[in-house]
Amino acid sequence: MESICGYEILVGPAGKRRWPDEVKGHLVAETYVPGVSVNEVARRVGMKPNHLSSWRRLAREGKLVVPDLPGAEFVPAVLEPTPAPVEENAKPLAAVEIIHGGTTIRLEASASPDRIAGIVRALGRGS
Repeated sequence: MESICGYEILVGPAGKRRWPDEVKGHLVAETYVPGVSVNEVARRVGMKPNHLSSWRRLAREGKLVVPDLPGAEFVPAVLEPTPAPVEENAKPLAAVEIIHGGTTIRLEASASPDRIAGIVRALGRGS
């Protein structure tokens, strides 16, 4: 057994430690105190910095609870509303309007340029 942050850490026969989630969260929170680096915290508890960085990633993903430590500065979460789903059968709005005299022709967005040009030519012949 080993004591870190007031918690007992189990040390296996090969020296491998089993970190309780409370300790992981506490160590991650320490890295958010201004002026404290991941390397500094990792060195103090005798672990590799990349191991602590992976715990920080878990915390960002919401998979590890991080306690609120005095002086720790967390980035506020910003929630954005999800966009309204688009109906698959929704009709596209008219993308092109051809106005000739008192007549308005509305074409869907999928109308080809050749189709539009043909309508304009036909209207021009009728005048």
